[in-house]
Amino acid sequence: MNDNHGDVLKDGLDDVSSGNYAVRPPHARWTHVALRVADIDASINWYSRHTPLKLLDKRCDGDGFAAWLGHDDSPDKPFILVLAQFLPESDPFKDSPIATLAPFAHLGIEVTSRAELEAAAQKAADENCLVTPPTDMDPPIGYICMISDPDGNMIEISHDQGVYAHAQKVMR
Repeated sequence: MNDNHGDVLKDGLDDVSSGNYAVRPPHARWTHVALRVADIDASINWYSRHTPLKLLDKRCDGDGFAAWLGHDDSPDKPFILVLAQFLPESDPFKDSPIATLAPFAHLGIEVTSRAELEAAAQKAADENCLVTPPTDMDPPIGYICMISDPDGNMIEISHDQGVYAHAQKVMR
């Protein structure tokens, strides 16, 4: 990651002043999910500890703070978790509580083994954010646990759920 966060977004711009990017997706595609958070740094730290997502960009402007987290190995098909913390005086949603993905709504992460899931669950338990312990569910759900981020959003960690396997089969 570039240490100068501002340069991360300027890369690929034809003309920074016009905001026109030289690099665009080859066709319309799903790129991100955005969550409003109470404390951007706490959320970045939590997602960095409890998920495989890495901080790709962080910035500040007159409205508040934003961070992009994602996998740093898929630049051709990025999917980003956008975190936004608005400043109280410029929060367009200040009269609404921070909405959360819960109780069923969640972000899903598929891990490579039961041991990896159990380690994630133990780490979450140690930090008091484990919501559902590792549980074997009927196919296609697989082996899962649920953890909660600092704002109460649910993240499902799964193993042998088949999302990745099925996507590999049907998208090739």
